[in-house]
Amino acid sequence: MICAAASALEINQANEAELDNLKGMGPALSRHVLKARAEGEFQSWADVFQRVSGMGPGKAKQFSSQGLTVNGQAFPEAREPKHHGQQQP
Repeated sequence: MICAAASALEINQANEAELDNLKGMGPALSRHVLKARAEGEFQSWADVFQRVSGMGPGKAKQFSSQGLTVNGQAFPEAREPKHHGQQQP
């Protein structure tokens, strides 16, 4: 079963206000995203990294953990479950 984030936000459909609401995005980066997207939809996270100055794996992980997707795909590192359980002696 595939579980989508409750607050999923597709980068190819999001408006400036929605992008600005992502923690760490800010108005300058959201404008870079929109300017690059105006030249054509993003095909993958790698495409975003190539076309948007200031966007790399660290930011992608941060934004994807908040629900941002590219063509419905979360950034791979953001999908990995975090294990914070207690270790057995």
